[in-house]
Amino acid sequence: MSEGGANRLNETRLGYLMFDATHQGASDIHMIANQPVTMRLHGSLVPVSDQQVDPESLETFLRNVCGAQALERFQQERNLDLAVQCVNPSDHAHAAKPQRFRVNLFSTGETIGACFRVIPTVIPDCQWANFPTSLLKQLSDFRNGLIIFSGVTGSGKTTSMAMLIQEILRRESQRVITIEDPIEYVLPSSGVSLVSQREVGRDVRSFAQGLKYAMRQDPNLILVGEVRDEETARMALSAAETGHLVLTTLHTRDAKGAITRLIDLFPNQNHSESCSILSIALRAVVCQHLLPSIFEGEKQELAIEVMYNTHPIAAAIRTGRFDSLDNAILAGRKDGMFSLDESIKQLHEQERISTETANRFISDPQRLVR
Repeated sequence: MSEGGANRLNETRLGYLMFDATHQGASDIHMIANQPVTMRLHGSLVPVSDQQVDPESLETFLRNVCGAQALERFQQERNLDLAVQCVNPSDHAHAAKPQRFRVNLFSTGETIGACFRVIPTVIPDCQWANFPTSLLKQLSDFRNGLIIFSGVTGSGKTTSMAMLIQEILRRESQRVITIEDPIEYVLPSSGVSLVSQREVGRDVRSFAQGLKYAMRQDPNLILVGEVRDEETARMALSAAETGHLVLTTLHTRDAKGAITRLIDLFPNQNHSESCSILSIALRAVVCQHLLPSIFEGEKQELAIEVMYNTHPIAAAIRTGRFDSLDNAILAGRKDGMFSLDESIKQLHEQERISTETANRFISDPQRLVR
């Protein structure tokens, strides 16, 4: 143990602190050598202990939780994503249900760090997630095409996709294939539905390869964890265009940004063709933001933007007039569309977020006083 280790956290204590944070409702737990264990609770960083993490104890803890092979891969690559499940060390019951975490291991200087994202043991319902029930129903009516969930990291995109798939499976039998990095929610198989969840780096080499082989596995619905490159984007559009329902995520602030980000993955000379295909294949874009609640200690509030591929939206995408998408969303209220600014204003009027928070996230502060 390092010098001063008697005042530092050992590997056993790290396990207890991780589950303490989970039970408090933390979304993420950060363990970085020579720093205190810290959790993100309702959007804010909160220390779990005032003791620092001992580097050797952290490595031992991560080896026990993630496995020796994962640590070896990390030593080679210096970054690693994986999903793990652990049992609370204070729960001695043999039937204790394990808790799932998405883990990112990273190096910082000469030390190691880890971020544990808590994965709920069950897929939440709309009421818990503050996700509009009417929106979930409308999205679940689509039988083919591309649905994009956008937003910053930690905005609940994966949770929304899991809720949507669960709703679709509740209605009818489906062949569902997911390509994820790593697998987060374990999706239920109900009735005669078939669900295959494939993990990048374990079951497939890449999102693009997973999509390629998914097309040969008789899918109704394909979930692609994230579109990061041209090949994945091209294959996702092809799958959506040929009669499959494809769900995926992009890291953008709003719906317009999701469209431009997807098109920008293609070479400039292919933009016109890509816009044409997307204008046909797209079904909806749902952009999510989690904002601090006005009530201290309460979970964050969901602000949401929804864009459906109506005729005006399709025409704007096909012709590359992306600047007109914002106005098309505002004009599409009767079709169920609403802007992020409108959602933030509604949260403010309902006194669920503060004026300061609203002004910080809304693009046009004058909307709050109009």
